[in-house]
Amino acid sequence: MAAIILGSLGSLLAANLQAQASTAPATPVTANTAALPLLGDGSDMTSADERRLGDRIAREIYRDPDYLDDPVLADYVQGVWQPLLVAARARGDLTPELDERFAWKVMLGRDRSVNAFALPGGYLGVHLGLLAVVSSRDELASVLGHELSHVTQRHISRLIAKDSQQAPWVIGAMILGALAASKNPDAGNALIVGGQALSAQSQLNFSRDMEREADRVGFGVMTQAGFEAQGFVTMFDKLQQASRLNDNGGYAYLRSHPLTTERIADMQSRLPLGAPHQGSTQEPTVVHAMMTARARVLSNPGVDALRSWQSPVEDPSLKSLPVARQAGALYGAALAAIRLRNAELARRNLQQLQRLALTDAEAVNTVRWLGAEIDLAARDLSLTKTRDLAKTLGLGSPASQPVTKMRRPELILQAQAALQINQPDALNTVAQNLQSWLADHPQDSLAWQWLASLYATQNQSLRALRAEAEAQAAQLDYTGALDRLRAAQERVKAGGTRQPSADHIDASIIDTRLRQIDALLKAQQADRKAGSGPA
Repeated sequence: MAAIILGSLGSLLAANLQAQASTAPATPVTANTAALPLLGDGSDMTSADERRLGDRIAREIYRDPDYLDDPVLADYVQGVWQPLLVAARARGDLTPELDERFAWKVMLGRDRSVNAFALPGGYLGVHLGLLAVVSSRDELASVLGHELSHVTQRHISRLIAKDSQQAPWVIGAMILGALAASKNPDAGNALIVGGQALSAQSQLNFSRDMEREADRVGFGVMTQAGFEAQGFVTMFDKLQQASRLNDNGGYAYLRSHPLTTERIADMQSRLPLGAPHQGSTQEPTVVHAMMTARARVLSNPGVDALRSWQSPVEDPSLKSLPVARQAGALYGAALAAIRLRNAELARRNLQQLQRLALTDAEAVNTVRWLGAEIDLAARDLSLTKTRDLAKTLGLGSPASQPVTKMRRPELILQAQAALQINQPDALNTVAQNLQSWLADHPQDSLAWQWLASLYATQNQSLRALRAEAEAQAAQLDYTGALDRLRAAQERVKAGGTRQPSADHIDASIIDTRLRQIDALLKAQQADRKAGSGPA
């Protein structure tokens, strides 16, 4: 079974760095964790350097087949992540400099292991396995708040600074190696053998203080953001139980955070007076239960696993369960049926699910998006279904809801529907909606990809090429972006366009973006050369 790895990548990095070479003394562990002072910045690595290192690692993660940009799950995670950022700013934990310089992006991975990790430069990774086991938004907030605090307190840069002899590209490779080790323990264990493990252990004492600080600061951030403090305790209790079941005791010296019982005790001491001091099972909301089911389906797409979702919803005892659990089972079964290309079964499950979601506006939205996914996957859009889908996604009345109030999943579903419907009005409406969205979210690679498809369908070749370039640039692939922009320039030189005035404006934008991205690529290459790393 997959190992449970809730410690930050900073701690994994510490072990790998020390396995290479380090003689720094360990920072002693204090008994009174509640009175620990802030470790603060104190790093020799500048925020700009850390961001560049983070970009390098993120670029590789974007290329990983396990990287997943699922608009529905991402929207749910952002609903937790954004309030945490607001609270961190209000508390002063997130300084204006870091706020501006760092990425502050959460990247989802299809991995089933229970894992979340902080990366240099404000990137966070969250595995679907974590989303599949958290029982509430509060538990998810406790994990994200903890990892956010590793970044705001500059823990990773401090660990990197401990071994200044290593080139940045080597450090980046170590972090990527640590990520690989989280999926395959043998790969990670191969990095640390013999007496090198002792030097790794000496550094872990220092990272224990960091873990305590991330707990303490993260607790303050999540509670100020409006989440329930009990979520921290119940999440730790859950991890402790799972660890007892899954931990074979090997490589205990690489446990980079304090024993879970110790961390639970610290968090329990911070609970408000009268709050329960034992981890109690929290009943999920309907929406959370559906998102948990979605994470489970997407993380385990095998045919047998997908088929197994149907049996529970056909069991008469399902109706005796709490509404949220019924909704989660039906949502998972419907989504699994989509993946099995069984639209009839998916719609049958959807009908039962719709009845459960009637009293919850957010749940109604989530179920509506699932219904659109079913219709789009079926690709059997009769005239009636085409009209129903257009109405469901707001294509019939584009002025009825400003784009600023539209959710990302709805925009992406709109794009898919418009391409299937293939009507000029729908294509124009959705293209305008995506343009408005991208004006506020220029790093949304998936939105750029769908906009490129819409432009291509409308025979707007220059705009399609430019949108493809922006999608590549948003994932830090500047070489790929330049390739698309140069192809657009060649198209302009070839002439023969139908709208010369509009194409002239697009060509000017393309020329400007080409120069900007070319400068970014040169800076990227110079950074690699300075680190003597591979291109």
